[in-house]
Amino acid sequence: MQTFRADIEGLRALAVILVILYHYQFPGVSGGFIGVDVFFVISGFVITQLLTRSMAAGTFSFSGFYARRIRRLVPVFLLVSSATFVMISPFYLDEDYYTFAKSWLASLVGLSNLYYFDELNQYFAPEAQSLSLLHTWSLAVEEQFCLVWPALLALIFPSLAAKRAGWIFAALWSASFVLSVYLASTNVSAAYYLLPARAFELLLGTGVALFGDRLPALSRRTAEALTLAGLALILLTALFLRSDDHFPGYNALWPTVGAALIILMGMQYQTTLVARALSVRVMVFLGGISYSLYLWHWPPLALLHYQLIELTWPLRLLMITGAVLLAWLSNRFVENRFRYRPWSLRKSFSLLILLPLLVIWAIQSTIRIADDLSFRISEERRELYRIIAQNNAGDLYGPCFKANGAEFDQSDDCRIGALKEGMPNAMLIGDSHATALAGFLDEMLQQTSLSALLVTAASTPFITPEDARVAFGDDEDKIARDVALGEYLSKWPMTVFLGAWWNSYLEDPEFHQYFLNAIEWLLQRQHRIVMLEDAPALPSNSYAYCLLKNMGDCSVAVDQINEGLQNFNEFKQAVQRRYPQVQWINPRAAICDLERCQTVLDGLPLYRDESHLNDLGSRAIGRLFLERFGNPLLLRQ
Repeated sequence: MQTFRADIEGLRALAVILVILYHYQFPGVSGGFIGVDVFFVISGFVITQLLTRSMAAGTFSFSGFYARRIRRLVPVFLLVSSATFVMISPFYLDEDYYTFAKSWLASLVGLSNLYYFDELNQYFAPEAQSLSLLHTWSLAVEEQFCLVWPALLALIFPSLAAKRAGWIFAALWSASFVLSVYLASTNVSAAYYLLPARAFELLLGTGVALFGDRLPALSRRTAEALTLAGLALILLTALFLRSDDHFPGYNALWPTVGAALIILMGMQYQTTLVARALSVRVMVFLGGISYSLYLWHWPPLALLHYQLIELTWPLRLLMITGAVLLAWLSNRFVENRFRYRPWSLRKSFSLLILLPLLVIWAIQSTIRIADDLSFRISEERRELYRIIAQNNAGDLYGPCFKANGAEFDQSDDCRIGALKEGMPNAMLIGDSHATALAGFLDEMLQQTSLSALLVTAASTPFITPEDARVAFGDDEDKIARDVALGEYLSKWPMTVFLGAWWNSYLEDPEFHQYFLNAIEWLLQRQHRIVMLEDAPALPSNSYAYCLLKNMGDCSVAVDQINEGLQNFNEFKQAVQRRYPQVQWINPRAAICDLERCQTVLDGLPLYRDESHLNDLGSRAIGRLFLERFGNPLLLRQ
């Protein structure tokens, strides 16, 4: 009976190498993320072999199994995550810092896949690349498998010898595979993060462990061919699969079947060409430290992403070297020191999970309630931070932005422009993007006789009351806001400034017509309409903090900005054809040239996140627009 498989250690090494090459953006390894799927097959095989052997020998106990899992996995995780916490503390700000603390807590208890499923749209999204513990989602999937599989296996173990056991197992595997294919087409995040859609990968390894020795012996030549085919399936998928392909589903089948073939053939022959290649000393060494290596390789990379630091070849090599060194030290002085200690489940859980859980919870609570940046960043960086984070127009114009739907503040506090006497003769209406342009518009209004009432609400663009009842469904606040605006705007003509996150809403074709209807409705009531185009949407939230992250260039390629404006441009053209009297003002014109769009003006950060200007930045863009183009409101007042 084999107790150590050098080829499996080498397969672990191959898996972690592929993951690192992918994450470190080595050219040509577009599908290296499938290394995780290879890990799943290995884990399913190894865990099941350990369980069946102990059950056959009569030595299995649930408490012993779970105590070993805790001692095996948690100590190194605590080391890496604590080091990561120290590493990111001088850099991560606001919600990013709190998000780390929440993910730290979720990772410790094996729920990080559920946390990221709830928080993220998809694993490959740009914002995900700055999450320091994102890679722990795969560990959570394995731990959830380990939570339920021993009980299920103990239940069916006496029946495994029956012929029907194989068919029942095949049916279970098929159901999981079909579910994965379905979810990969209908709910990508669920397919990626959740155990039910990944179970077929773990069950492939499990199936090899349970039924591999029942298969007929194959010839050496056949074994050579199958192991070569298995290796080819892994490598070809790693080279040609792309992150936007259907996944996991059927595309996860190729590398996992490849891994299963190598493991299965290794049960009969340990001297195939592939087995010998995987069993070379360096591969066995890397396989032995693969868990620590997997944990260490990602957090520094996430910090680079967060700081928007380019991943150069010297950095790649330095980080790989550092990860291997740290993994070796962790394996030798932490993994191997704890895994063999004869601690009970109670002691293992108390010292390695419960106590750290309380500490991390206290850290998370402190960050949420009383995080003081003065302990983490320098005074000059704090000033930049205040500009970015504490000039949110939604807060500065709180009563005008956060009022209940049917009620809106009509006091002077919600008036912009030089004139505050008498009734307002203009309005700025829309969502948070309209609010973010209040400073920009105020700079223009100062030179006019217009006094604008600011009435905005989050995610509530102005559409007709009739359309609002259809578009907003059961959201009574949004419906009430547009109904109240409809009543107010039906009283007398005025200048109406419309602002919104246009391109976001226009992803739904229905909103194209809703907005056209709103313009028609306003024109019928003799309003002058001024459409405020949106500020450039940045590639990620990190660009808003580019000065804090010591970026050399805070600008964004204009082509990248224009890619996200297709829906808006089509809408604008439709409005211009149908309603040429509608006026347009484009803040992007002040900060974009033919090649780049700026996110900083004379040392002043313009944004508070990837799509909203901060108020000081909004006003700076307004002044620059007036300087370059004059005041468009004076031309048609």
